[in-house]
Amino acid sequence: MHDIRQIRETPHAFDAALARVGLAPVTDEILALDERRRERISAAEQALADRNAASREVGAAKARGEEAEFERLRALVADKKDEIARLEAEAAHADAALRDLLMGLPNLPYDDVPDGPDETANVEIHRWGVPRDFTFKPLEHFEIPAAMPGLDFEAAGRLSGSRFVVMRGAVARLHRALAQFMLDTHIERHGLTEHWTPVLVRDEAMYGTNQLPKFAEDSYRTENGWWLIPTSEVTLTNLVAGQILDDDRLPMRMTAHSQCFRSEAGSAGKDTAGMLRQHQFEKVEMVSITRPEDSRAELDRMTGCAQNILEALGLPYRTVVLATGDMGFGARRTHDIEVWLPGQDKYREISSCSVCGDFQARRMNARFR
Repeated sequence: MHDIRQIRETPHAFDAALARVGLAPVTDEILALDERRRERISAAEQALADRNAASREVGAAKARGEEAEFERLRALVADKKDEIARLEAEAAHADAALRDLLMGLPNLPYDDVPDGPDETANVEIHRWGVPRDFTFKPLEHFEIPAAMPGLDFEAAGRLSGSRFVVMRGAVARLHRALAQFMLDTHIERHGLTEHWTPVLVRDEAMYGTNQLPKFAEDSYRTENGWWLIPTSEVTLTNLVAGQILDDDRLPMRMTAHSQCFRSEAGSAGKDTAGMLRQHQFEKVEMVSITRPEDSRAELDRMTGCAQNILEALGLPYRTVVLATGDMGFGARRTHDIEVWLPGQDKYREISSCSVCGDFQARRMNARFR
C-alpha cells in the first residue's frame, strides 16, 4: 500500500509513475477521499469539544434554576451526539473507500526499471553457461521415454484433473533431492534461516502480500475461509505482520520449502502439457526483511543466491530486469532468472526476485525501530 503523505506531497509524480505501468491518473480521487476523511474527523473532534463544553454547562444551568437554558443545553448535547456519530460514520466510510482504492493500486517502479508493455521490453543483465548443442532435436521433459515411468499425468488426471502430476520412483526421489539441495545451499552457503509454515492462511495474510484483493481468482479458498498459499512468500513475509522489529534483527533472511497452490485462472491454453504450470507444486522460497536503504543491495544478493543454485547444477541461464509492463503487482524492480530448456529451445523463467520497498510492510503494518 502507498504512503498517503507522499501522494499529498507529490501527486503529479505519483500519477506519472502509475502511467509507467499503464494506469490512468488517480490522485484526484485519492486526495478527494483523503480530504473528505480528514474534514469529517476534524469536524467530529470539534463537535465532541462542543458537546463536552455544553455538558459542563448543563449542571450549572440546572443549579441556577435556568430551565430554558438547561433544556437548550441538553438538546444541544443530544444533537452533538448525533452529529458526532454521523461524522464518524462518514469518516469511516471515506477511510474504507480510500483504503480499498490504495489496496488496488500496484507498486511504483524504480526509475531505472525499463519501460515497456510486456516481456519484449525486458533487459538482459547477466548470462551464465552455454546451451548444449545437440545433434538431434531434444525432447520436452514429458516426452523423454526414460522419464515417463516417473511422470504419470494420466493417473493425476483421474485423481484431480488437468495440471497435476503423480511422480514415482527415481523422479520422485530427484524431486525431493532437489528441494533438499536448495534448502541446504541456502542455509549453509547463503546464511538463510529455514522455516516450516502453514499452507492455509487467513484473509489478512493474503492482503499483506498483495494476493488480495486483486488476485483472488488465482488462488484457492476453503469453505471455512482459509486460503491455500500460492507461495510461502505469503507466510514468511507475514511473520512480521503487525510487529515492530528491533533494528538489530535486520536483515531477516528466511527460506522455506512448501506446497503451493494456484488456480492458473488466466493461463488457459498456456503450458497445458508437462509440469511447467501446475495447480499444485513445490517451491523453495527466499524472503528478506531489510532496512529501506539496504533493500536494493539485498535484491542483488538474493538474485545471486538463486543464480548459485543453477550454476551448481550446471544449468545455463540468463537474468533479465523486467519491464514495467511485465512486473508483478507488488514489485519495484524484478530480476527474472530464466533457465535454458532444450526441449523448447528457449529460456524460461525459473526464479523471480523482487524488491518491494515498503509496499507490503504498509499493507501488513510491519515496522522497525
